[in-house]
Amino acid sequence: MATNDPSTIYGSQEAAEDPEGLGHWKSLAQKYWSKPTKAKKVNPEVIKKEIWDVLQADSFEYRSLLALDNLQLLEKYLWPGFNDESTNYHILLIGLITTVKSRENLPVWSIFVDGSGRFSSFFYRVLALSLDDALTSNIRTQLLSFFISAFQSLDNGLVRKECAPLVSISIWHHLHKESARELKFEQHAQLKKAWRAAIKRYEAADDTTKSKLRFERSWLYSMMLDFLARLYGSGSDNLTYCERFLEFLVDLESQLPTRRYVNTLIQDLNLLALIRNSPLFNDEENGLLRDLFVLLRHFVHFSIDDNTGSQYTQAQSDEQHCGVLSRLQRTALKHFKSQLTILALSNYGAIESREELDTHLQQLTDPELENLCKLLDFRTFYPPAAKIVTTRNLLMEILLSAHERKKTFRELVRSQTILPTEATLYEASLLRNESYNGSRSLAIPKLNLQYLSVGDFLWRSFILYRCESFFEIRKSMEDTIKRLQPRVANQNNDVQFDGFSRMAIPISKPAIVEVAPPKVGYVQPAFVHAEIALDTSRLAESVRREWESLRPEDVVYLLAVQPTDYPQRGMNGDAVPIGMHASGLRLLRTAEIIQLLDENGRMIREQQMVQTNGYVGRPRLRKFLVKLDAAAYKSDNAAKTSGKPDVYESINIIVRRKGRENNFKKVLETMQSLALADVPLPVWLQEVFLGYGDPTGASYTRLESRLKAVDFRDTFLDWEHLVESIPGKIIEPESKMNGTFGPPYVLEASSSPLITTSKNKKRRRDDIEPLQHPVDSFKVSTYRPPINGPYPSDAPKSNSVRFTPAQVEGIMSGTQPGLTVLVGPPGTGKTDVATQIINNIYHDFPTQRTLLIAHSNQALNQLFQKIINLDIDERHLLRLGHGEEDLETSANYGKYGRVESFLDNRARYLVEVDRLAANLGAPGAHGNSCETAGYFNAVYVIPAWSKFWDFANEDESSVSATISSFPYQQYFSNTPQPLFPSSATKEAVLEIAKGCERHISKIFSELDDILPFEILRSSKDKTNYLMIKEARIIAMTSTHAAMRRQEISDLGFHYDNVIMEEAAQITEIENFIPLALQKPKDGVSPLQRVVLCGDHLQNSPIIQNLAFRQFANLEQSLFLRLVRLGVPTINLDRQGRARPSIAELYKWRYSKLDNLPSVLTEPEFLHSNAGFKYDYQFIDVDDYKGRGESQPSPHFFQNLGEAEYAVAIYQYMRLLGYPASKISILTTYAGQRALIRDVLGHRCAKNRLFGLPRIVTTVDKYQGEQNDYVILSLTRTSRVGYLRDIRRLTVALSRARLGLYILGRRAVFESCYELREAFQLLFRREDKLQLVTGEVHPTDRRLEEESEVSGTTEMVGVEHLGQYVFEITQAKVEALKKDGPLGTGGRALALEEPNQEKGWVEYGEEETEPAEEGEDEGADAEIRVEGSVDVDMVADEGPE
Repeated sequence: MATNDPSTIYGSQEAAEDPEGLGHWKSLAQKYWSKPTKAKKVNPEVIKKEIWDVLQADSFEYRSLLALDNLQLLEKYLWPGFNDESTNYHILLIGLITTVKSRENLPVWSIFVDGSGRFSSFFYRVLALSLDDALTSNIRTQLLSFFISAFQSLDNGLVRKECAPLVSISIWHHLHKESARELKFEQHAQLKKAWRAAIKRYEAADDTTKSKLRFERSWLYSMMLDFLARLYGSGSDNLTYCERFLEFLVDLESQLPTRRYVNTLIQDLNLLALIRNSPLFNDEENGLLRDLFVLLRHFVHFSIDDNTGSQYTQAQSDEQHCGVLSRLQRTALKHFKSQLTILALSNYGAIESREELDTHLQQLTDPELENLCKLLDFRTFYPPAAKIVTTRNLLMEILLSAHERKKTFRELVRSQTILPTEATLYEASLLRNESYNGSRSLAIPKLNLQYLSVGDFLWRSFILYRCESFFEIRKSMEDTIKRLQPRVANQNNDVQFDGFSRMAIPISKPAIVEVAPPKVGYVQPAFVHAEIALDTSRLAESVRREWESLRPEDVVYLLAVQPTDYPQRGMNGDAVPIGMHASGLRLLRTAEIIQLLDENGRMIREQQMVQTNGYVGRPRLRKFLVKLDAAAYKSDNAAKTSGKPDVYESINIIVRRKGRENNFKKVLETMQSLALADVPLPVWLQEVFLGYGDPTGASYTRLESRLKAVDFRDTFLDWEHLVESIPGKIIEPESKMNGTFGPPYVLEASSSPLITTSKNKKRRRDDIEPLQHPVDSFKVSTYRPPINGPYPSDAPKSNSVRFTPAQVEGIMSGTQPGLTVLVGPPGTGKTDVATQIINNIYHDFPTQRTLLIAHSNQALNQLFQKIINLDIDERHLLRLGHGEEDLETSANYGKYGRVESFLDNRARYLVEVDRLAANLGAPGAHGNSCETAGYFNAVYVIPAWSKFWDFANEDESSVSATISSFPYQQYFSNTPQPLFPSSATKEAVLEIAKGCERHISKIFSELDDILPFEILRSSKDKTNYLMIKEARIIAMTSTHAAMRRQEISDLGFHYDNVIMEEAAQITEIENFIPLALQKPKDGVSPLQRVVLCGDHLQNSPIIQNLAFRQFANLEQSLFLRLVRLGVPTINLDRQGRARPSIAELYKWRYSKLDNLPSVLTEPEFLHSNAGFKYDYQFIDVDDYKGRGESQPSPHFFQNLGEAEYAVAIYQYMRLLGYPASKISILTTYAGQRALIRDVLGHRCAKNRLFGLPRIVTTVDKYQGEQNDYVILSLTRTSRVGYLRDIRRLTVALSRARLGLYILGRRAVFESCYELREAFQLLFRREDKLQLVTGEVHPTDRRLEEESEVSGTTEMVGVEHLGQYVFEITQAKVEALKKDGPLGTGGRALALEEPNQEKGWVEYGEEETEPAEEGEDEGADAEIRVEGSVDVDMVADEGPE
């Protein structure tokens, strides 16, 4: 996605180009800290003169700070050398670099964990320096950023220990009067206990500790006074500091543990009134400060009990508000009767608005106003340090702020528009978000570690998702307009478009065809229908079909575009003024598709090709019947009535967006409806979700609903597997069983009784008691599985996976009620665990229904594919949404496919009914319908079985007589073997007969299930019945759930369990929505299980905009937040994907990750990669033609040398016989992806010797997939870039099973501190590609022979490899010509050192530019062959 300025749009990480001009820092690093030494001695003169003074002279420019961070100043010099005697400059530099790391979204606090206690001393020094008036505002603002980062990291015990005293109850020492505290104590008795405990702790301390305690309880108060002094003081540098301090206060107010006592202090100081009355606030140019004030006001007045965390209902909020007004009226009537009689006697609604209150209070003099404030217990005096003068305006503002009615979060959500216009797209706040680079605050809510309430979470998510959606829409519109190249065509100012975009078509004004009157209670029309004519005669066939594929409810955009005199943005990324006029957009309205019509106004139901004399006619005209934005239409119509131009006359463009990117409307509607409703979470999950109380509280071990005995069916393969899967526990056979026995196993836990603990939200996680009832032993019993019939198809499918102990722990937890968080590193089989959990739930709880959620269609299909292979009746499976067609099965598991399957089964089963009727000699058309079959079953089949069992159960009936009396001999005559073996005992005969009865009963059971589909007539009714009644396992993507939530809920859909795959890749709101797809029962959610499977150490959800990704933390998943909160996780610890040597590259990211036996014993893992000396290797790629990385447009990074190298390696592998489908080429940037595709198209696409690899894509897109061989291009040569995010590196290194070849610049990556563990392993081997001549794929060479390989050839560069490949290709072609397809037996020729002077044709130097949104090739296309599956992503990989 194109942007204006890479350093401001997507973030500072890409802004600081390395290097040149930063040589001072490199030489300093080499001199003082780059070389490894045992002890770091810090020279204060170096700190002051060579670092601090240089930074200060440069105004602490961010690129310099970032360069110092890249050079590991903190890790190797500042922190190792810190002690109590360290200078203030030393302390400040640590704080500055820590802030840089936080801004870059890098690990911060782990550096300080050394067990020495030095961090406490350092933190105290920073607190003191933050109050030092001698420091500049710039430095103090940076220190504020440090504290913001600290208070956002309260999950870290080291940080929490230092932050907690700063916001404890002791800060109430600074309330303006004792009665203010006593009032709080009266409301909550436990507060008085906490206050007394704090007093006792202070009195028992020594003098040094008392001094520290006094400082801690005064720090925040002192910071607030300093903030007020800046608000009311002079100085141009105060604004940024005040903005950052407001952000800090918002963070404190938005989490209950920090809000509990701080909110009282803020209200006691009348902080909101003081801010609103300040000169800085009333300066119209300070829009950000004003927006931050609005955000702070929202949280200060959020309707929640600050002590208990209980959210007030609307009635409770109204009652509190009325109580405040009542007190004002009583005070007015008692003390100011003559002036305020009208106020005292008015109803509440008449005095709750700011304007009305102001009118009434103007009757009072200044002394009377001050007296009224004192009578109402408002503070009217401030310490001199605050520089506050108590004026009439301030007193009025204090009273107005306290008594005016505040909007609730629901009212705020209801007031927000969902459909954009040009005004909302170009709001100042949105544009400010786009220009975010970390240097200023933003007035948007953050997704924190904890939330005030479920409603608070939904409000924040709605605001952020709306901003993100509008940002993407605006960038898409600007890009489309730029491609259209509008210009003035003539003197009449008509607009002509010289360019082209497949996403837009010029149109004339839309014709309004119907305006419906407003519904009751609304002012805008119920709907506004319009017709839009599209000239499609000049469109290419593929583009026309894309337009005709738009479906009802798809959103399109109607634009009024005019040329602009502003210079257009060039491909070099130069910025242009941001705004509508800069882009040429003058107006934007949205519309929803209702119908697609042909030129005659008839609805187009399907693609029709009309042929005349063999010629396929090209449709010249298409019409869209659309529904306009009714609210915008009402506003436009009102403007037109007042004499302004008709905006619809100026519309000249219709624009569409790709479906996956254009689902914002339905998702926002879902979020809005959830925020407006009172959506309950399960009682057992509520507190854990909000982040309070006991993190283990939702685990099955802590729930009263825990199952005592569980049938694990085929989870365990044998007794030995059972014992080894539950280490440390006693496995006891049931008393009636002798010795060991085989599965299935029913496990009954023996443990101490459950001891519940009181739920106190104030308790810190450090104080949580351990689990109260550890299981010591299991009693194991078994049973004989019933025979389901005499046919092979009746035999149940059984699990064949020998689960590891960790996997078994996950299965046991997931089968029990409660929350299960399953961490699955690459290749550890978390999908197998999820499917076994589903299998157990399906069989153990026949009345329960399970909802399966995944982020992508690919992951959902992988999970569903394994479920199909389980012993689960396919009639109970349902796959919703697109992507079902990619399932590798002949059956259709979509809604309509399932209905068709039911009807197909109906015909098959009715044939069986006719056979049964013939067997029993029953006349009539019993197999005519499901209904007649039911009568037949009741009249003939069931009585026949009853007669047989009456005879068979008699003691005197013999085996032969029992067989003779069996009534279905003829029906079962087609069994593969005799129904009753000649040597069968009577017991065996009866068991076989029971199996036959089950087989026949299933026929009629299925026909009973099919009967409703026989009765229902419309397809919609059939599919809805299927979903809400028949299906027991329903799968959909998180996006589908978000889009269809209201529709699904309104159908009465219910479910008991939710299992989420890829949970760490799903945004938190998309994690939440699947929990709320059903209506509560009696006000309570019926959910019993939530299983989250994922890996938070791999990529997070993809968010395009840096402001929302890093500042607002919109990329946070529920999975990651629960891990941070300390919720118990089950960590899978054995991988079976990659060679052990390749797994070593990323296993350091996990506390314990071993290998499954398969990767140690199977031949493919034991043999080397043919033609390569190593199974993995980092290849240092030098500049190619004098160039390394390039950037033809912002964030579109390319590296032609690496692209050529990657393609050359691929060609080499193909020549040696590697299958193309086993090779994937990955890169870290979309620009490099596009360039590699171009090189492949130039060199390989049309050559049968090579063809195309399975996929060429980015690392982000490839998460969740794997291949045998991966070629990875790191692209960057100036700095590490986005790969510095360790999660992305983990994904990149874990995609290959057998071979991984990494192309990059060694000098860049070997100095990166965060990535050192992996690259130290890579750099143990040569960094020039080592090839082995004379081998073909597959080879017999063993992996352990790598160090003694003969025939090794080193490639000195890309030209060398290219020439080598060229000569092999020539030899291969000649051999094929001479000997036919087999050539020289398929063996590559062992060549001497190739001649580098001739033969290899170099690829052109043209750089690939970003393809247009929606084009078949370029940034959004993917190359796949041999059945690969596209990944269904909600968003692209963002900055890549």
